Amino acid sequence: MNDRFDTPLLLCEMLSLRNEEEARGLMRFFKTGKGQYGEGDQFLGIRVPATREMVKRLWRETTMQDLEQCIVSPWHEVRLAALLVLIQHFKHSKKHPGKQRECIDFYLRHTDCINNWDLVDLSCYELLGTWLLDKERTVLYDLARNGKTIWEQRISIVSTMQFLRHGQLDDTYAIADILLSHPHDLIHKAVGWLLREAGKRDEQRLIDWLNKRHSTMPRTMLRYAVERLPEDIRRHL
Repeated sequence: MNDRFDTPLLLCEMLSLRNEEEARGLMRFFKTGKGQYGEGDQFLGIRVPATREMVKRLWRETTMQDLEQCIVSPWHEVRLAALLVLIQHFKHSKKHPGKQRECIDFYLRHTDCINNWDLVDLSCYELLGTWLLDKERTVLYDLARNGKTIWEQRISIVSTMQFLRHGQLDDTYAIADILLSHPHDLIHKAVGWLLREAGKRDEQRLIDWLNKRHSTMPRTMLRYAVERLPEDIRRHL
């Protein structure tokens, strides 16, 4: 059995912050009940700012081997901490593409552990989106079309946030088209959110795209997409 001396320090420190009352609230917020999207997930009751502070303090001494233990933890916050540490390793390895590649391979190898919307949204564009800025992007289209879970499909669209920030809009629209008829509300919200962000960069392109699809796309997706458009156009759509 593992003891404290061969358990990653990050994991030990996270476990020490456990708060049962906060955990109950987080379990409700992240829909962990039977039949809900987060069914069965377990929480320590640690808020994101406290997790970020822990990561800031410990990421340098947290190895990739440590992350292998943390990312498969049953505790939601430990998995989040592992992803935030991975981001730090990735960001601080700009001069070492081999190390960055290792981080991306780790991420894609553990998508089954990235299994709620916050875990996706706080990690994918910082890692996968950044990595693919100057590379071929087939992996995102594969995740969109063939993702085993809604979380892999959500990764495909939210990763394009980094492209939008660099003025690259094409992939957001292309992946939105792939996910246009997806049945799940959490995909509708993600696609609508990214379309709204794309519209901030080129409003007319978003309007033109929506004019061809607004009558058939999911209502939640449409509502998210039009939030920042002028009121008359929003009402029309």
